[in-house]
Amino acid sequence: MITLATLPYDLLLNIARHLELSDIYNLQLSCRSLHAFAVTRPVYRNLASLLLRRCRALPLHGFQRFTDLTDQQLIDAVNQAARLEAAWLTRGPRPASAMPFDGPPDEFGLPTRTWYKIISAPPDEEVDWLSPITSSYSLCATKSGKVVCWDVHRDICLAEWNPKERWELWKCRVEFDVRTVFFTMAKIISRQLDDRLMEFVLMKLHFPESGEPQFVELATFKTVGVVMNVFLLDPSSRLLAAFVWVSSSNTIGLYTLLDWDIEEYVFIDTGIDCSISSNWSCILYKEQIVIHCEESDVAHQYFYPLSLLQRYVRPSTRATGFIPRISERVSPMARMTAAFVFPPRSQSQSRQQSREPPNGPYQETYSSDDEVEDREDGDGEQDGGDDGDDAGDDAGEGDDEPDPNPFPYPPWYPESAHFVRQWWPTLSSVPKLSCTVLLLADHEPETHRTRYVLAQHYFKVPLVEPEEVENAPEEAAKAVAEAFATDANTNGHALANGYANGPPLPRGAESSMMRLWYVSEAFEVVCVLDEVDEDIDPEGAQERPRPLMAVDFGHAVWIEFAFPLDVSRDEKRLRFVTFPPVGADRHAMARGRDGGGHGGGATSGTLEGVVRTLEVPPELNLDTVETINIDQSQGAIIVSVRDGKIFILCYD
Repeated sequence: MITLATLPYDLLLNIARHLELSDIYNLQLSCRSLHAFAVTRPVYRNLASLLLRRCRALPLHGFQRFTDLTDQQLIDAVNQAARLEAAWLTRGPRPASAMPFDGPPDEFGLPTRTWYKIISAPPDEEVDWLSPITSSYSLCATKSGKVVCWDVHRDICLAEWNPKERWELWKCRVEFDVRTVFFTMAKIISRQLDDRLMEFVLMKLHFPESGEPQFVELATFKTVGVVMNVFLLDPSSRLLAAFVWVSSSNTIGLYTLLDWDIEEYVFIDTGIDCSISSNWSCILYKEQIVIHCEESDVAHQYFYPLSLLQRYVRPSTRATGFIPRISERVSPMARMTAAFVFPPRSQSQSRQQSREPPNGPYQETYSSDDEVEDREDGDGEQDGGDDGDDAGDDAGEGDDEPDPNPFPYPPWYPESAHFVRQWWPTLSSVPKLSCTVLLLADHEPETHRTRYVLAQHYFKVPLVEPEEVENAPEEAAKAVAEAFATDANTNGHALANGYANGPPLPRGAESSMMRLWYVSEAFEVVCVLDEVDEDIDPEGAQERPRPLMAVDFGHAVWIEFAFPLDVSRDEKRLRFVTFPPVGADRHAMARGRDGGGHGGGATSGTLEGVVRTLEVPPELNLDTVETINIDQSQGAIIVSVRDGKIFILCYD
């Protein structure tokens, strides 16, 4: 008699590919033979892939790679990541029950354990920027210009770069495969605003298999104009890009180092209008530099093949008098546009009408977890199948007009925009996605205070896939064809099956990529005032506000005032939100299948981020916080305070 337990291994593995972790747990409990099968490496590698496709990082230690993990280490990493995902989706983060750090001795002199750790900031320095590199190391830039690598566990400095003058850290990228952190430092040379001359130094911090890490200078380069951002697109091919505001035409200039080991540069005027309400990012996609632009209602992507940029290469030198110049205006090879999907009108109106704050601390976005679990999801099946409960759920489906933007510009403007790519170790079969988190602000001139909301969505490159062309507008369809034709020309072959990173996401995920999720109950985020060098702002501004907010893929953490704007109290609290996971998983959430066996579903039209207040250690005074960061892979939030301490808070 053939039973499930007697099926050949390959057939069982094929079945397991359609199961979530909770199903695998149940399989392990059924009998010995199925338990032996359900703890094999291929089963857990598939579960790891499912987590990574939801953009949930695995808690690897140091510079571990998947090939370095034993079978038991892989099982433990998957289990921990799934537990963390389920907990943060359903009940919010709580102090880590595992107590990962050594605490002070108790009254009897015995060792204790604690859920947080306090380490030292660089002595006699003010922290300007702080980020975890791995679970073991952090990178810290100070206001004097130093960059310091800190050993979290031993609380000691491992390496220091000290230029002995003021530099600012602009961009950082971790490459786990080569155990290296790449980052850029910048300083102002000239004082003219429109023709600002800046110098950049490109650095790397390499961690050898044995021995201490070392800082190494890779390249220096100059830019002219107002640099908006710098992007380390591909350290393996030494590719770097920057956006520069061209003041004479109010357009975006694209500055590129096609190989930073060679003293050459490309500097073109793209002709793309630079709007004050737009947010910008840059992505390398199949030998093409993609300029990603988000406006209030739509997103655009502009494609520049490297072969096209190669035509505009110019020599550069390190001479003091050298100034780079724009070659000419160069239009993108292709462009595509996609509109955002906003919540249904009924939801937008109800939330707008209920935004008047209570006479006390701000309330949670939802009053209880049960309110979230009782709702139904409305996205399509992961395999594209129909479900009766899904009909008509998607915003705009069946309507003559799409739902309007509930927070249009003006009056809401982007105070800050955070674009996140998967920075953690992943698998080659996992498609590359991006996440945008916008902090939208509305300044009230009468009170001189500002209220904020959060908006979040996922996106991919290209915005429109080849198989979606037949349902796309004519202009978008043409852009897709040109983009993929360009890819074939620049690489010498067409994409296999038309996909850049393996098989496509399920249709439910594709259709919800541009869906915006909100924290729509207005709050007031705490800002710290950073000193502005007179070179950076010749008009005389001495300070600029910086919101105390950090994001990771699908998560955000910030410090806010606990009472509404009309109450004269300034108590603060640490707040956190996990947004719904990538597309197709919303369907699973509604059925209690979010990867950890927990329900967390709601209708796709009404589900928004559930905001939680996090517990903080008694030693942490939120009034003194200077920087904040988050590492979802370790369940950690990292904050630095004015008295020279760094708090690492671990949650589960």
